[in-house]
Amino acid sequence: MGQFVDATLSFPTVLFTFLLLVIIAYWVLVVFGVFGFDGDGDGSEAFLSGLGLGGVPAALVISLLVVVAWFASLVGGTLFTGTPALVAVLVAALVCAWACTRLIVLPLRRLIPKERVPSRADFVGRACVIRTSRVGSDFGQAEVTAPDGSSALVQVRQTGDDVFAAGSTALIFAYDSPGEFFWVMPYAAELDPDRPI
Repeated sequence: MGQFVDATLSFPTVLFTFLLLVIIAYWVLVVFGVFGFDGDGDGSEAFLSGLGLGGVPAALVISLLVVVAWFASLVGGTLFTGTPALVAVLVAALVCAWACTRLIVLPLRRLIPKERVPSRADFVGRACVIRTSRVGSDFGQAEVTAPDGSSALVQVRQTGDDVFAAGSTALIFAYDSPGEFFWVMPYAAELDPDRPI
């Protein structure tokens, strides 16, 4: 046991030993709910993507890098002695950590669901409030609330001769991509008091 402790506290392994302890403490705190594992990086996502390690949570990538580098430097540090050899072990451990982590990250990218990007189609089927004095086949605007709670002012049109006044409620039933506007129809607000407006 004493030789193992000596190996973990000698150069170059000692550089990764303390990082490994931090990683272990982090994951223990995640397991006990002290930290949340949300997968969002703190700006490290762009850096990791530049290294070919993006697409998975940054905490996971950094943990893999540290674990592999620690193990590679531990093995190299016990096999080789002398300052030039140990510096080469450090460089080899970093390269090995990057290569092994990349091999692990590549299949993980397919397993982790991509974050859904909001689109204009999310407004279809939602109630809106007319904000212009009229809505016709060529003019009209309405305010609609997205599922995340944010609101947007959108262009709306109608196909019939319905009268829409400012402040009236309408239902978005389709989106016209070429014209970049929504089709609306009258909507009886009193029938659905919990409508998303």
